[in-house]
Amino acid sequence: MLPAAWKKYRERLEEVVLRHPVLFGEYERGSRDFDDIGGTYAAGDHVDVWGCTWSNINAGCEAIVKKHPVPTREAVHTLKAPAENTGFPHGFMYLRLCDLRGFEEMMVDFAEEPPELQMLIDIVLGYNMRQLDELMKKPLPKIVGFGDDLGMQTSLPISPEKWRRWLKPCFAKIYGPIRQAGSYVHMHTDGHIVEIIPDLIDCGVNVVNPQIRANGLDNLVRACNGKVCVNLDLDRQMFPFCTPHEIDEHFREAVEKLGSPEGGLWLTAECGPDVPIENIEAICEAAEKYRCFFK
Repeated sequence: MLPAAWKKYRERLEEVVLRHPVLFGEYERGSRDFDDIGGTYAAGDHVDVWGCTWSNINAGCEAIVKKHPVPTREAVHTLKAPAENTGFPHGFMYLRLCDLRGFEEMMVDFAEEPPELQMLIDIVLGYNMRQLDELMKKPLPKIVGFGDDLGMQTSLPISPEKWRRWLKPCFAKIYGPIRQAGSYVHMHTDGHIVEIIPDLIDCGVNVVNPQIRANGLDNLVRACNGKVCVNLDLDRQMFPFCTPHEIDEHFREAVEKLGSPEGGLWLTAECGPDVPIENIEAICEAAEKYRCFFK
């Protein structure tokens, strides 16, 4: 549930959560402050350690970067990675490049491939490898999670060939040591990424978290079944407009096509303030109904 959904529905959403302890665990009534919204979900401007300014005009929903600290190629030559270690926030590699340069400038860089493209990638990757060193100083959890949105609504932002040349080596360098240490890699990645799912598997991803609408269920079946565990992000663009019955059918189709008695399928459903409360209830009911579908 996005913080904005809690802010809108308040006790009504709390009642939904209390009716579904299988999904939400032992939730205590009154334990949540519905107006306590922090980080970049809070309204206003936020500046991260790289100097990117995140702007939020709708408290409870995520901010976007509006001011980019590396607006020119010349600025790449003086860019220094932050001294502060912040781990692996969402958007730690590809999106970090876009946040630093701005999306349009970054797309031109990928198209023209100037020397500054490799320079910028090396700076961001070097910072991430330092975060990896810090992470591996402690015992790793069995599953290590990462998030970086690599796709757009209907395609990758750059060709698969360019992605394999410029970005695949970065993810392989980060994920490889984690796999070698005996842990699994979970990667959340929004947008259309179906063409590079085999590459993500090559990089070490054990659980991929793709969006069903951006990739298409049948495409995901072909790319993933028997090859990688799927944490399927169900159709959040449908949830505000459909009926509870359509939600049930949506869950069932996903489980029938991507699931198996051996496992390999997780389900994720994000609910924002635009999803009617009755549809949030229907999502919870369907999740409970189909979680044991193959038993």
